[in-house]
Amino acid sequence: MRCRAAFLAALLWAGQAAAQTDPAQAAEEAAQLLEQAALALSEADTARDRVRALTEIVRAYEAGLAATREGLRKAAIREAHLAAELRAREKEISQLLGTLQTIETASPPVLMLHPSGPLGTARAGMMLAEVTPGLNARALDLAKDLDEVRTLRQLQQGAADTLTEGLAGVHKARAELSEAIADRTDLPRRFTEDPIRTAILISSTETLTGFASGLSEIAGGEIAATEADVSTLKGQIGLPVQGVLLHRAGEADAAGISREGLILGTRPRALVVSPTAATIRYRGPLLDLGNVVILEPQPDLLFVFSGLQEVFGEPGQVVPAGSPVGLMPGSSPEIGAILSTSGDGTGTDRTETLYIEVREGGSPVDPETWFRTDKDG
Repeated sequence: MRCRAAFLAALLWAGQAAAQTDPAQAAEEAAQLLEQAALALSEADTARDRVRALTEIVRAYEAGLAATREGLRKAAIREAHLAAELRAREKEISQLLGTLQTIETASPPVLMLHPSGPLGTARAGMMLAEVTPGLNARALDLAKDLDEVRTLRQLQQGAADTLTEGLAGVHKARAELSEAIADRTDLPRRFTEDPIRTAILISSTETLTGFASGLSEIAGGEIAATEADVSTLKGQIGLPVQGVLLHRAGEADAAGISREGLILGTRPRALVVSPTAATIRYRGPLLDLGNVVILEPQPDLLFVFSGLQEVFGEPGQVVPAGSPVGLMPGSSPEIGAILSTSGDGTGTDRTETLYIEVREGGSPVDPETWFRTDKDG
Protein backbone atom coordinates (compact mmCIF):
# COMPACT_ATOMS: atom_id res chain seq x y z
CA MET A 1 0.00 0.00 0.00
CA ARG A 2 2.84 2.38 0.73
CA CYS A 3 4.26 1.87 -2.79
CA ARG A 4 0.82 2.42 -4.31
CA ALA A 5 0.30 5.60 -2.30
CA ALA A 6 3.72 6.85 -3.36
CA PHE A 7 2.89 6.19 -6.98
CA LEU A 8 -0.44 8.00 -6.84
CA ALA A 9 1.26 10.98 -5.20
CA ALA A 10 3.93 10.87 -7.90
CA LEU A 11 1.37 10.98 -10.67
CA LEU A 12 -0.25 13.98 -8.99
CA TRP A 13 3.10 15.75 -8.98
CA ALA A 14 3.59 14.86 -12.64
CA GLY A 15 0.30 16.49 -13.54
CA GLN A 16 1.16 19.59 -11.56
CA ALA A 17 4.61 19.85 -13.16
CA ALA A 18 3.18 19.52 -16.65
CA ALA A 19 0.66 22.29 -15.93
CA GLN A 20 3.17 24.77 -14.50
CA THR A 21 4.13 27.80 -16.55
CA ASP A 22 7.19 28.36 -14.35
CA PRO A 23 9.88 26.06 -15.82
CA ALA A 24 11.98 26.06 -12.66
CA GLN A 25 9.06 24.95 -10.51
CA ALA A 26 8.04 22.31 -13.09
CA ALA A 27 11.54 20.85 -13.13
CA GLU A 28 11.78 20.88 -9.34
CA GLU A 29 8.50 18.97 -9.03
CA ALA A 30 9.73 16.50 -11.65
CA ALA A 31 12.81 15.90 -9.51
CA GLN A 32 10.50 15.25 -6.54
CA LEU A 33 8.67 12.72 -8.68
CA LEU A 34 11.89 10.83 -9.37
CA GLU A 35 12.85 10.93 -5.70
CA GLN A 36 9.46 9.49 -4.74
CA ALA A 37 9.89 6.70 -7.29
CA ALA A 38 13.33 5.89 -5.86
CA LEU A 39 11.85 5.69 -2.35
CA ALA A 40 9.07 3.41 -3.55
CA LEU A 41 11.63 1.16 -5.28
CA SER A 42 13.48 0.70 -2.00
CA GLU A 43 10.20 -0.45 -0.40
CA ALA A 44 9.13 -2.78 -3.22
CA ASP A 45 10.66 -5.89 -1.63
CA THR A 46 8.17 -5.68 1.22
CA ALA A 47 5.12 -5.15 -1.02
CA ARG A 48 2.57 -7.98 -0.94
CA ASP A 49 2.03 -7.73 -4.70
CA ARG A 50 5.56 -7.02 -5.90
CA VAL A 51 4.67 -7.11 -9.60
CA ARG A 52 2.00 -4.45 -9.15
CA ALA A 53 4.28 -2.30 -7.00
CA LEU A 54 7.16 -2.49 -9.48
CA THR A 55 4.83 -1.80 -12.40
CA GLU A 56 3.66 1.39 -10.71
CA ILE A 57 7.23 2.35 -9.91
CA VAL A 58 8.37 1.92 -13.52
CA ARG A 59 5.48 4.04 -14.74
CA ALA A 60 6.27 6.67 -12.08
CA TYR A 61 9.87 6.77 -13.28
CA GLU A 62 8.70 7.13 -16.88
CA ALA A 63 6.41 10.01 -15.90
CA GLY A 64 9.18 11.62 -13.85
CA LEU A 65 11.75 11.41 -16.63
CA ALA A 66 9.25 12.83 -19.10
CA ALA A 67 8.43 15.69 -16.73
CA THR A 68 12.15 16.34 -16.19
CA ARG A 69 12.76 16.53 -19.93
CA GLU A 70 9.83 18.92 -20.31
CA GLY A 71 11.04 21.05 -17.41
CA LEU A 72 14.49 21.31 -18.98
CA ARG A 73 12.98 22.17 -22.35
CA LYS A 74 10.96 24.99 -20.79
CA ALA A 75 13.99 26.18 -18.80
CA ALA A 76 16.15 26.30 -21.93
CA ILE A 77 13.48 28.22 -23.85
CA ARG A 78 12.96 30.69 -21.01
CA GLU A 79 16.69 31.27 -20.53
CA ALA A 80 17.18 31.88 -24.25
CA HIS A 81 14.27 34.34 -24.25
CA LEU A 82 15.66 36.25 -21.25
CA ALA A 83 19.18 36.29 -22.69
CA ALA A 84 17.92 37.71 -26.00
CA GLU A 85 15.83 40.29 -24.17
CA LEU A 86 18.77 41.38 -21.99
CA ARG A 87 21.04 41.66 -25.04
CA ALA A 88 18.45 43.84 -26.81
CA ARG A 89 18.24 46.10 -23.75
CA GLU A 90 22.00 46.27 -23.19
CA LYS A 91 22.27 50.01 -23.98
CA GLU A 92 19.21 50.85 -21.87
CA ILE A 93 20.55 48.77 -18.99
CA SER A 94 23.93 50.51 -19.12
CA GLN A 95 22.25 53.92 -18.96
CA LEU A 96 20.02 52.79 -16.11
CA LEU A 97 22.94 51.49 -14.09
CA GLY A 98 24.91 54.68 -14.74
CA THR A 99 22.01 56.87 -13.60
CA LEU A 100 21.45 54.84 -10.47
CA GLN A 101 25.16 54.93 -9.67
CA THR A 102 25.21 58.73 -10.07
CA ILE A 103 22.23 59.15 -7.76
CA GLU A 104 23.74 56.86 -5.14
CA THR A 105 27.23 58.42 -5.14
CA ALA A 106 26.31 62.12 -5.35
CA SER A 107 26.54 63.97 -2.01
CA PRO A 108 23.33 65.44 -0.54
CA PRO A 109 24.37 69.12 -0.89
CA VAL A 110 25.05 68.73 -4.62
CA LEU A 111 21.73 67.01 -5.15
CA MET A 112 19.85 69.76 -3.29
CA LEU A 113 21.52 72.85 -4.90
CA HIS A 114 20.41 74.29 -8.23
CA PRO A 115 21.98 77.23 -10.19
CA SER A 116 18.64 79.06 -10.46
CA GLY A 117 18.21 79.23 -6.72
CA PRO A 118 15.69 77.81 -4.25
CA LEU A 119 12.84 77.57 -6.82
CA GLY A 120 15.01 75.57 -9.21
CA THR A 121 16.19 73.39 -6.36
CA ALA A 122 12.60 72.66 -5.38
CA ARG A 123 11.61 71.83 -8.97
CA ALA A 124 14.65 69.56 -9.37
CA GLY A 125 13.78 67.80 -6.14
CA MET A 126 10.22 67.23 -7.34
CA MET A 127 11.44 65.84 -10.68
CA LEU A 128 13.93 63.58 -8.93
CA ALA A 129 11.20 62.35 -6.60
CA GLU A 130 9.06 61.44 -9.62
CA VAL A 131 11.87 59.76 -11.61
CA THR A 132 13.51 57.78 -8.81
CA PRO A 133 10.62 55.30 -8.22
CA GLY A 134 10.54 54.50 -11.95
CA LEU A 135 14.28 53.94 -12.01
CA ASN A 136 14.04 51.73 -8.94
CA ALA A 137 11.22 49.70 -10.52
CA ARG A 138 13.27 49.15 -13.69
CA ALA A 139 16.25 48.17 -11.57
CA LEU A 140 14.15 45.66 -9.64
CA ASP A 141 12.82 44.16 -12.89
CA LEU A 142 16.38 43.82 -14.17
CA ALA A 143 17.54 42.18 -10.94
CA LYS A 144 14.60 39.75 -11.13
CA ASP A 145 15.45 38.79 -14.72
CA LEU A 146 19.12 38.28 -13.90
CA ASP A 147 18.22 36.20 -10.86
CA GLU A 148 15.91 34.05 -12.98
CA VAL A 149 18.69 33.46 -15.51
CA ARG A 150 21.02 32.36 -12.70
CA THR A 151 18.33 30.01 -11.31
CA LEU A 152 17.68 28.47 -14.71
CA ARG A 153 21.38 27.89 -15.33
CA GLN A 154 21.80 26.25 -11.92
CA LEU A 155 18.75 24.11 -12.68
CA GLN A 156 20.23 22.86 -15.94
CA GLN A 157 23.63 22.25 -14.34
CA GLY A 158 22.02 20.07 -11.68
CA ALA A 159 19.80 18.24 -14.17
CA ALA A 160 22.53 15.81 -15.22
CA ASP A 161 22.67 14.27 -11.73
CA THR A 162 18.88 14.06 -11.50
CA LEU A 163 18.58 12.38 -14.89
CA THR A 164 21.47 10.01 -14.18
CA GLU A 165 19.83 8.83 -10.97
CA GLY A 166 16.43 8.58 -12.65
CA LEU A 167 17.69 6.55 -15.60
CA ALA A 168 19.58 4.21 -13.28
CA GLY A 169 16.48 3.84 -11.12
CA VAL A 170 14.15 2.97 -13.99
CA HIS A 171 16.69 0.49 -15.37
CA LYS A 172 16.86 -1.26 -12.00
CA ALA A 173 13.06 -1.21 -11.62
CA ARG A 174 12.57 -2.78 -15.05
CA ALA A 175 15.08 -5.53 -14.27
CA GLU A 176 13.41 -6.29 -10.94
CA LEU A 177 10.00 -6.25 -12.62
CA SER A 178 11.12 -8.87 -15.17
CA GLU A 179 12.35 -11.09 -12.33
CA ALA A 180 9.14 -10.63 -10.33
CA ILE A 181 7.00 -11.57 -13.34
CA ALA A 182 9.11 -14.68 -13.96
CA ASP A 183 8.62 -15.71 -10.31
CA ARG A 184 4.87 -15.05 -10.29
CA THR A 185 2.76 -18.15 -9.65
CA ASP A 186 -0.52 -16.68 -8.37
CA LEU A 187 -2.32 -15.99 -11.68
CA PRO A 188 -5.28 -18.14 -12.70
CA ARG A 189 -5.13 -19.98 -16.04
CA ARG A 190 -7.83 -20.59 -18.60
CA PHE A 191 -5.68 -22.93 -20.68
CA THR A 192 -2.16 -24.26 -21.15
CA GLU A 193 -0.42 -23.57 -24.45
CA ASP A 194 0.72 -26.45 -26.64
CA PRO A 195 3.97 -25.16 -28.22
CA ILE A 196 3.78 -27.67 -31.11
CA ARG A 197 0.31 -26.58 -32.09
CA THR A 198 1.38 -22.95 -31.77
CA ALA A 199 4.34 -23.52 -34.11
CA ILE A 200 2.08 -25.28 -36.64
CA LEU A 201 -0.43 -22.41 -36.55
CA ILE A 202 2.28 -19.78 -37.04
CA SER A 203 3.81 -21.65 -39.99
CA SER A 204 0.45 -22.18 -41.68
CA THR A 205 -0.89 -18.63 -41.51
CA GLU A 206 0.19 -15.59 -43.48
CA THR A 207 -2.01 -12.91 -41.96
CA LEU A 208 -2.99 -11.68 -38.53
CA THR A 209 -6.60 -12.51 -39.38
CA GLY A 210 -5.72 -16.11 -40.09
CA PHE A 211 -3.68 -16.42 -36.92
CA ALA A 212 -6.35 -14.80 -34.73
CA SER A 213 -9.05 -17.11 -36.10
CA GLY A 214 -6.93 -20.15 -35.21
CA LEU A 215 -6.01 -19.12 -31.66
CA SER A 216 -8.24 -21.80 -30.14
CA GLU A 217 -5.99 -24.41 -31.74
CA ILE A 218 -2.92 -23.57 -29.63
CA ALA A 219 -4.42 -24.84 -26.37
CA GLY A 220 -3.31 -28.21 -25.04
CA GLY A 221 -6.87 -28.90 -23.90
CA GLU A 222 -10.19 -27.14 -23.45
CA ILE A 223 -10.16 -23.38 -22.90
CA ALA A 224 -12.18 -22.59 -19.78
CA ALA A 225 -15.27 -20.49 -20.36
CA THR A 226 -15.39 -16.97 -18.95
CA GLU A 227 -18.10 -14.44 -18.25
CA ALA A 228 -15.70 -11.50 -18.36
CA ASP A 229 -17.36 -8.36 -19.73
CA VAL A 230 -15.70 -4.99 -20.33
CA SER A 231 -18.43 -3.55 -22.55
CA THR A 232 -19.22 -0.87 -19.98
CA LEU A 233 -15.69 0.51 -20.53
CA LYS A 234 -16.15 0.89 -24.28
CA GLY A 235 -14.59 4.13 -25.49
CA GLN A 236 -13.06 4.87 -22.09
CA ILE A 237 -10.18 2.36 -21.86
CA GLY A 238 -6.79 4.01 -21.32
CA LEU A 239 -3.94 3.41 -23.74
CA PRO A 240 -1.56 0.61 -22.71
CA VAL A 241 1.59 2.74 -22.86
CA GLN A 242 2.66 6.33 -22.28
CA GLY A 243 2.80 7.65 -25.81
CA VAL A 244 1.37 9.94 -28.47
CA LEU A 245 -1.07 9.05 -31.22
CA LEU A 246 0.73 9.08 -34.58
CA HIS A 247 -1.82 7.48 -36.92
CA ARG A 248 -5.46 6.56 -36.54
CA ALA A 249 -7.03 3.52 -38.15
CA GLY A 250 -7.16 3.96 -41.91
CA GLU A 251 -4.70 6.88 -41.96
CA ALA A 252 -1.74 6.49 -44.30
CA ASP A 253 1.76 6.74 -42.83
CA ALA A 254 4.80 8.36 -44.46
CA ALA A 255 5.16 5.35 -46.76
CA GLY A 256 1.54 5.64 -47.87
CA ILE A 257 0.49 2.49 -46.00
CA SER A 258 -2.78 2.49 -44.06
CA ARG A 259 -3.63 -0.04 -41.39
CA GLU A 260 -6.72 -1.21 -39.56
CA GLY A 261 -5.28 -0.27 -36.18
CA LEU A 262 -3.71 2.80 -34.65
CA ILE A 263 -0.04 3.60 -34.10
CA LEU A 264 1.40 5.18 -30.97
CA GLY A 265 4.81 6.80 -30.67
CA THR A 266 6.57 5.84 -27.44
CA ARG A 267 9.90 6.41 -25.78
CA PRO A 268 12.47 3.59 -25.84
CA ARG A 269 11.90 0.85 -23.25
CA ALA A 270 8.45 2.18 -22.34
CA LEU A 271 6.35 -0.25 -20.32
CA VAL A 272 3.24 -1.72 -21.99
CA VAL A 273 0.46 -2.92 -19.69
CA SER A 274 -2.83 -4.72 -20.07
CA PRO A 275 -5.46 -1.95 -20.14
CA THR A 276 -8.11 -4.25 -18.64
CA ALA A 277 -8.24 -7.62 -16.96
CA ALA A 278 -7.67 -10.09 -19.78
CA THR A 279 -6.49 -13.55 -20.80
CA ILE A 280 -3.15 -13.73 -22.62
CA ARG A 281 -4.10 -15.62 -25.78
CA TYR A 282 -0.65 -15.35 -27.39
CA ARG A 283 2.69 -13.68 -26.85
CA GLY A 284 5.82 -13.93 -28.98
CA PRO A 285 7.06 -13.26 -32.53
CA LEU A 286 4.45 -13.31 -35.30
CA LEU A 287 4.75 -12.83 -39.05
CA ASP A 288 6.47 -9.48 -39.76
CA LEU A 289 4.93 -7.77 -36.74
CA GLY A 290 7.82 -8.37 -34.34
CA ASN A 291 6.90 -9.47 -30.85
CA VAL A 292 3.15 -9.53 -30.38
CA VAL A 293 0.82 -9.77 -27.37
CA ILE A 294 -2.81 -10.78 -27.98
CA LEU A 295 -5.18 -10.19 -25.07
CA GLU A 296 -8.78 -11.34 -24.68
CA PRO A 297 -10.70 -9.05 -22.29
CA GLN A 298 -13.96 -10.85 -23.00
CA PRO A 299 -15.16 -13.56 -25.41
CA ASP A 300 -14.92 -12.57 -29.11
CA LEU A 301 -12.86 -9.45 -28.33
CA LEU A 302 -9.10 -9.29 -28.90
CA PHE A 303 -6.59 -6.52 -28.24
CA VAL A 304 -3.47 -6.97 -30.39
CA PHE A 305 -0.27 -5.10 -29.48
CA SER A 306 2.73 -5.46 -31.80
CA GLY A 307 6.19 -3.94 -32.01
CA LEU A 308 7.45 -4.91 -28.55
CA GLN A 309 10.98 -6.06 -27.78
CA GLU A 310 10.21 -8.06 -24.63
CA VAL A 311 6.94 -9.78 -23.77
CA PHE A 312 5.81 -10.93 -20.33
CA GLY A 313 3.46 -13.59 -19.07
CA GLU A 314 2.33 -16.93 -20.46
CA PRO A 315 -0.54 -17.82 -22.81
CA GLY A 316 -3.56 -18.88 -20.81
CA GLN A 317 -2.84 -16.63 -17.82
CA VAL A 318 -5.54 -14.21 -16.71
CA VAL A 319 -3.84 -10.93 -15.81
CA PRO A 320 -5.36 -8.03 -13.85
CA ALA A 321 -5.77 -4.58 -15.36
CA GLY A 322 -2.47 -2.69 -15.35
CA SER A 323 -0.33 -5.84 -15.45
CA PRO A 324 2.86 -5.49 -17.51
CA VAL A 325 2.81 -7.40 -20.79
CA GLY A 326 5.98 -6.09 -22.42
CA LEU A 327 8.63 -3.45 -23.02
CA MET A 328 9.20 -1.37 -26.14
CA PRO A 329 12.49 -1.66 -28.08
CA GLY A 330 15.39 0.75 -28.06
CA SER A 331 17.78 2.01 -25.44
CA SER A 332 17.55 4.97 -23.11
CA PRO A 333 19.38 8.03 -24.47
CA GLU A 334 22.58 9.22 -22.87
CA ILE A 335 22.45 12.18 -20.52
CA GLY A 336 24.23 14.43 -22.99
CA ALA A 337 21.70 13.66 -25.70
CA ILE A 338 18.79 14.48 -23.40
CA LEU A 339 20.33 17.77 -22.29
CA SER A 340 21.33 18.80 -25.81
CA THR A 341 17.78 18.30 -27.11
CA SER A 342 16.02 19.69 -24.05
CA GLY A 343 14.81 22.65 -26.09
CA ASP A 344 13.34 20.50 -28.84
CA GLY A 345 9.81 19.73 -27.72
CA THR A 346 8.84 18.23 -31.09
CA GLY A 347 8.35 14.67 -29.85
CA THR A 348 11.45 13.37 -31.62
CA ASP A 349 12.28 11.30 -28.53
CA ARG A 350 9.25 9.08 -29.28
CA THR A 351 11.36 6.84 -31.46
CA GLU A 352 9.45 3.56 -31.05
CA THR A 353 6.00 2.63 -32.34
CA LEU A 354 3.33 0.37 -30.88
CA TYR A 355 0.63 -0.92 -33.21
CA ILE A 356 -2.79 -1.53 -31.63
CA GLU A 357 -5.49 -3.51 -33.38
CA VAL A 358 -8.88 -4.46 -31.95
CA ARG A 359 -10.85 -7.43 -33.31
CA GLU A 360 -14.48 -8.14 -32.53
CA GLY A 361 -16.04 -11.40 -33.65
CA GLY A 362 -13.01 -12.12 -35.81
CA SER A 363 -13.04 -8.78 -37.68
CA PRO A 364 -10.99 -5.62 -37.05
CA VAL A 365 -12.78 -2.55 -35.71
CA ASP A 366 -11.60 0.99 -35.10
CA PRO A 367 -9.59 0.85 -31.83
CA GLU A 368 -10.98 4.24 -30.85
CA THR A 369 -14.38 2.63 -30.32
CA TRP A 370 -12.72 1.03 -27.27
CA PHE A 371 -9.67 3.16 -26.39
CA ARG A 372 -9.64 6.78 -25.21
CA THR A 373 -7.15 8.67 -27.36
CA ASP A 374 -8.02 12.28 -26.55
CA LYS A 375 -4.83 12.62 -24.48
CA ASP A 376 -1.36 11.07 -24.27
CA GLY A 377 -1.17 7.68 -22.63
